[in-house]
Amino acid sequence: MSYLDRDTYGIYRSDDDNQGPGPRLMGADTLIGEDVYNRQDEDLGDIKEIMLDMRSGQVAYAVLSFGGWLGMGDKLFAVPWQALQLDTANKRFLLDVSKDQLKNAPGFDEDDWPDMASTEFNTQIHNFYGTRQNVPGGVTSTGSVMGTGTGSLQSDPGYGSSTGLGSTGSSNIDRGNI
Repeated sequence: MSYLDRDTYGIYRSDDDNQGPGPRLMGADTLIGEDVYNRQDEDLGDIKEIMLDMRSGQVAYAVLSFGGWLGMGDKLFAVPWQALQLDTANKRFLLDVSKDQLKNAPGFDEDDWPDMASTEFNTQIHNFYGTRQNVPGGVTSTGSVMGTGTGSLQSDPGYGSSTGLGSTGSSNIDRGNI
């Protein structure tokens, strides 16, 4: 199910009519349950929660559910928002990690959430994904630029043309400033 299916208010109208916020400004509720894939087109799971940093006013993490069967036994992962990219062509998010890398990522159980506001947790998560905490325009370990893309995987040039992908060479992916 994509964010368009959860758009109860009709705010994600076609970009052609220049109405509605479009994919650059989205309601958090419509992103819960959104699929997350990697660049190898492997399903990595879905977004279970979005964590807001109340001091900075930014989205800090998306909580990704991965593994298990029918929602049972899933492992949860806090993924820095900067590590996710909105793929509007396929109505999903992209995360540049393999399934094996994700299996080895710092994760937690649904009934035992970590202190996501702790310095240790933030350092561990951002080091794993190669992102920097609350630094729009910072560079990830792969060379991607965070928080600078204004585009998405659409043909509308009005959304900008920042690639924001480092060495992958793909174009027009929104770097989390949705």
